[in-house]
Amino acid sequence: MNYYVKKLISFVLTLFCVALLSFFLFQIIPGDAAVSKLGTDATAEQIAELRAEYGYDQNIVVRFFSWLGGVFTGDLGVSIKYGPITVSELIGQRLPVTLWLGLLSILMITVLSIPIGLICAKKPGGIVDKVSDWISLVFMAVPSFVQGILITLLFGIILNLFVPGRYTSPGDGFREFIQGLFFPALAVAIPKIAMTVKFMKTSVKKELKLDYVRTAKAKGNSQNGIMWKHVLKNSLLPVITFIGLIVAEVMAGSIMVEKVFNLPGLGLLLVNSIANRDFNVVQAIVMYIAIIVITVNFLVDIIYKLIDPRT
Repeated sequence: MNYYVKKLISFVLTLFCVALLSFFLFQIIPGDAAVSKLGTDATAEQIAELRAEYGYDQNIVVRFFSWLGGVFTGDLGVSIKYGPITVSELIGQRLPVTLWLGLLSILMITVLSIPIGLICAKKPGGIVDKVSDWISLVFMAVPSFVQGILITLLFGIILNLFVPGRYTSPGDGFREFIQGLFFPALAVAIPKIAMTVKFMKTSVKKELKLDYVRTAKAKGNSQNGIMWKHVLKNSLLPVITFIGLIVAEVMAGSIMVEKVFNLPGLGLLLVNSIANRDFNVVQAIVMYIAIIVITVNFLVDIIYKLIDPRT
């Protein structure tokens, strides 16, 4: 079977499995959305009426296929917490924050990690190589939300470069909106930059041991010329897959970072919706995350195949 066809079939089946698991797993989580909305003082009749209004009284299989059909048509139901607003409208309001946060983080990761990794691996075993290893390990060991707290303390409270907790919407000023996302994006990016630098260094060191590098040196090419013209291209092949995984993770939403910086994105919405048993919203966000992760991995596989047909 054709490579691309197999990947496409795998893509569709994986999405269906995620939809199936996410729907049925949320059905067994303790708690009742109707009780969460009405409160513990609500009567049985009020709870039953609300459950019927949102379709929670239907057979679970009927509800699953009804919800799955809504995923393809964009009708994800109504939020039981934020209603009468629909889930699609609610996610549409929060999605730009998460997407811009992800895009800024990916830009930082790509622009910084690849050249840093290339430079640090220029002299394997040298002082720069060893120091960068230690720095990478430190930043990889500290979670993004902890780095967010440290960034807030240093740049927000001590240096007063931004106001912690303040959010400016794009409508109130796009420049201020992007500036407000800079430090949260930095908190998301730092651990990923450390990981990518370390991965890039490993790939570069492996390439430097190959015969074509010695041949290039014998022909009189400079060290910088060899690194940027030859080694970089070949080193990027395995790094592409790794960056693809990072892109998927970042674009899926950095839940705790949004919580730390009080950003009204999908991460903060997901946390609040789980607490309120707003399963329509939770399931929709889980599907969004799954679609992003699976799509990015699918595209990475295709790009890798195009770059290296031997795959």
